[in-house]
Amino acid sequence: MNLHEYQGKQILASYGVRVQRGYVANNAEEAVAKAKQLTAETGTGWHVIKAQIHAGGRGKGGGVKLAKNLDQVHEIAGQIIGMDLITPQTPPTGKRVHKVLVAEDVYYPGESETKEFYMSVLLNRGKGRNMIMYSTEGGMDIEEVAEHTPEKIFTEEIDPAVGLQGFQARRIAFNLGLSGEAFKEMVKFVDALYKAYIGSDSSMFEINPVLKTSDNKIMAVDAKVSLDDNALYRHADLAEMRDITEERPIEVEAKEAGLNYVDLDGTVGCMVNGAGLAMATMDLIKYAGFEPANFLDVGGTADAKRVETAFRIILKDPNVKAILINIFGGIVRCDRVAQGVVDAYKNMGDDIKVPIIVRLQGTNAEIAKELIDNSGMPILSAVQFQEAADQVKAALS
Repeated sequence: MNLHEYQGKQILASYGVRVQRGYVANNAEEAVAKAKQLTAETGTGWHVIKAQIHAGGRGKGGGVKLAKNLDQVHEIAGQIIGMDLITPQTPPTGKRVHKVLVAEDVYYPGESETKEFYMSVLLNRGKGRNMIMYSTEGGMDIEEVAEHTPEKIFTEEIDPAVGLQGFQARRIAFNLGLSGEAFKEMVKFVDALYKAYIGSDSSMFEINPVLKTSDNKIMAVDAKVSLDDNALYRHADLAEMRDITEERPIEVEAKEAGLNYVDLDGTVGCMVNGAGLAMATMDLIKYAGFEPANFLDVGGTADAKRVETAFRIILKDPNVKAILINIFGGIVRCDRVAQGVVDAYKNMGDDIKVPIIVRLQGTNAEIAKELIDNSGMPILSAVQFQEAADQVKAALS
């Protein structure tokens, strides 16, 4: 589950991470009120207005701007709220901005120059260990840094048996070229950041930039956070941070129906049980010369109601030209799935206007094929993977 910047900063602050302070506003008038409140609390004279969407690169798209007075706060907030912000991480049409973060200016003059760093905490799946990735090149796309100056990216792997060690935090601060008070601040920052990552059961914390201020404080100016959905049952307070307006409506509907669904750009809809089989089915479609329109895992229960719900969700995509159902009958019997497909087809009637190809293997697969073949419905059945691929190709040719 992705979070907004202000939500990620709330988690960070609760674990002792210094963050750029700010308040959320839903309209221009509220932004001015929050700016006044922020000035009273922090003394900041300028304010940074930041669009709150689940995507990076907001600044490049015009979603992050500096306001030097309250009139500019009102004007900029009014411009950003309601805009369709386009960044490298949004759909081509962009994402609608519903709220902004009014943040303090932390690039104030002082005894030393400000410096920006990159830092993230995530899981290294290849080694089964958490990893801190960091760089002196903050404020830039880390992909660009990795491509052009990979020597400027450092990693610190953490042994899960002992956790982050003090010498590792000190090594990070040293590799970032810090000394004195800034060095000590960075060590504290890294330790608190890792505790926030572990404590919130996150799958990623990305801070870009981590700022060394002119008075040698270390703080998170941004926060891109992804929580592990499988651990949300342990964090009811974090689960409440979910913003469904940032998610695709079709994926929200599928989740509410208990279906694992990811919207894609192809023309062949998929209905499968099991993530591994779903990936193999998507490969099958690509080998046939087409692109999958979705990833949809119906799980171990595939009765008529669940199959009908899956049908309706898939058919909401106007790009779908055919649907491939690929079920392995282990936990669920194939004949039960077949009956579910036939009943769903009858219930939906003329709503289904695309070819349906069904491949069922496993328990009672033969009975299932007979059910489909004798149903009188225009449903194509297959036994082998290649046979299913050939039928998809024939249906779309």
